[in-house]
Amino acid sequence: MAFQTVFKRYELKYMLTLEQKRKILEIMAPYMELDKYGQTTIRNIYFDTDNYRLIRRSIERPSYKEKLRIRSYSQASADCTVFVELKKKYDKVVYKRRLPLCEREAMAWVQRETGCPVSTQISREIDYFIDFYGKLRASVFLSYEREAYYDKGGDEVAIKAKKDTQNYVYDTREAIDSENKSLYSGAIHSEVDLEIGGKGHLTVISENNNGIHSKDDLQVKNLTLYIACIDNALKGNDSVE
Repeated sequence: MAFQTVFKRYELKYMLTLEQKRKILEIMAPYMELDKYGQTTIRNIYFDTDNYRLIRRSIERPSYKEKLRIRSYSQASADCTVFVELKKKYDKVVYKRRLPLCEREAMAWVQRETGCPVSTQISREIDYFIDFYGKLRASVFLSYEREAYYDKGGDEVAIKAKKDTQNYVYDTREAIDSENKSLYSGAIHSEVDLEIGGKGHLTVISENNNGIHSKDDLQVKNLTLYIACIDNALKGNDSVE
């Protein structure tokens, strides 16, 4: 199967209510339709250095930034096709290069266990990126539900709707067990009491306001936290442990 491997586009993002989304879908129905992936759950593993150089740079909102990830459009096993994507943004224009590989080959290549099984201009660009930043590790897992629409007339216009209630970010080595996750107020957000616990390290990255936010009590137990955000790393109504 042939996949698009080179992208250049502008990305404009807006926060919508469910009612606003419904009205927009109604208006665009004669002109747009779901693309081949339709309604799906996007899964991404982002790679970074040990000191989180890439995400710290991104949060500074520079005119140029770049990132490396492995993306799948379904739950991936070792032999499933995933995409190794090098994404760059300069002056509000997004440039993306990607290679389709099986999950096993993609992970081994990016983590420098083996070389890339194919030799192309894109693989060489990704090799240069990895060599420039040094050893990269799988740092963040990001998953969300998405609806993608394209222009029936063939113009290069795409509309993608993400359900914020399914957005959450955490270190791939640890899991989070909490409800009401949202990106309205932070990477992890709860309308009620929120308790996060476990053993090991937890990484939370938010390009919005807070890192971990609860409108009621917030308790964090037995975790070493690394939080990168714009405002408050931890914000709760009462207690933080």
